[in-house]
Amino acid sequence: MARRKQVDETTTRVRNLIALDAANIMRRLEARRSEMFVLFSRLRSREPMLSTLATRYTSATFHDLVHLPVREQSVVDHFYECLDALRWYFTYTEDMPSTAQQTFNTLHRRLEEAHRKLVATLGPPASPDGVTVVEGEVLRREDKALT
Repeated sequence: MARRKQVDETTTRVRNLIALDAANIMRRLEARRSEMFVLFSRLRSREPMLSTLATRYTSATFHDLVHLPVREQSVVDHFYECLDALRWYFTYTEDMPSTAQQTFNTLHRRLEEAHRKLVATLGPPASPDGVTVVEGEVLRREDKALT
């Protein structure tokens, strides 16, 4: 029983680290989106884009990821494959800034969709204060008249 609890906790920790990394990447992309292309245009440097796409947990191995169920492994792999497509493009592109921004928009939409699937599958990362944030959408609101 203790072995099962340890495996469950390890799986939870792996999920959280992946969710944290993915959330940080998406947050940086959103925050730096316009500035990346201004710097690329002005400095002709790819570094602002590449540093924005950097993953903090590059040392994850099969030993770590084996704790995830097969479907979760596939979802995680898809997210990082989309991220790698962006990284590859920015590393080797010779496109002008406006074309690079258009290509970024296309690749970014794919990454956003992969991120939505990742969060739906793994769950959101744990927050530092222990509060779970859930996004919700109002589907129907019923106003009751006061009598």
